[in-house]
Amino acid sequence: MPSTFLAFLGACTLIAASPGPSTVLIIRQSLVSKRAGLMTVLGNETGIFIWGLVAAFGLTGLLAASELAYNVMRITGAVVLVGFGVQTLRSARRAKREGGDEAADEAAAAPAPLGRGSGWRSYRAGLVMNLANPKAAVFALSFLPQFVPSGAPQLPTMVALAAVWAVYEIGYYSVYVWCVSRLKGLLSRAAVRRRMEQVSGGVLVALGVRMAVEG
Repeated sequence: MPSTFLAFLGACTLIAASPGPSTVLIIRQSLVSKRAGLMTVLGNETGIFIWGLVAAFGLTGLLAASELAYNVMRITGAVVLVGFGVQTLRSARRAKREGGDEAADEAAAAPAPLGRGSGWRSYRAGLVMNLANPKAAVFALSFLPQFVPSGAPQLPTMVALAAVWAVYEIGYYSVYVWCVSRLKGLLSRAAVRRRMEQVSGGVLVALGVRMAVEG
């Protein structure tokens, strides 16, 4: 049992370390503020736990078996990713128009549209990003059962593993938020911020297009 749990935590580390749209969004929101970054992490991990629960009850098997359901989620997820990416690119373009002087640095350090407002908006962004990804649902179905010990009740064990997975990733991604906040003085400079907005926006659009066209 302890060896299985350690293997599970190791697998969670590898999953969290794999770059993806959620990672891009968390870093992007952390540039807005530490609170926005942490709320995005909480939203993302709520999505992870929801997919874990759905997998525990076997409902993701229906998604994996139904081509129509999977494609509907895939296209929806692609639209969400492209939407986030376009918002980010528009933010970078707006900052570029403001120029490169001290006023531009202040504008770059100000909250961007995606993170402006309450913590709920940042939380919702992380949640929507995760739930819009059908691969996350199918992955949870294939991932969690591998770590259910022989003879253990499957449903409660998978629910517990989903909770551990979410809590573990909260700690992992909080390190990202902390690192970005420590470097915020550098990253909030207009030129650096604009370049990061351009890169993250381009990555999100590319991931969305890839999701839309893949079979």
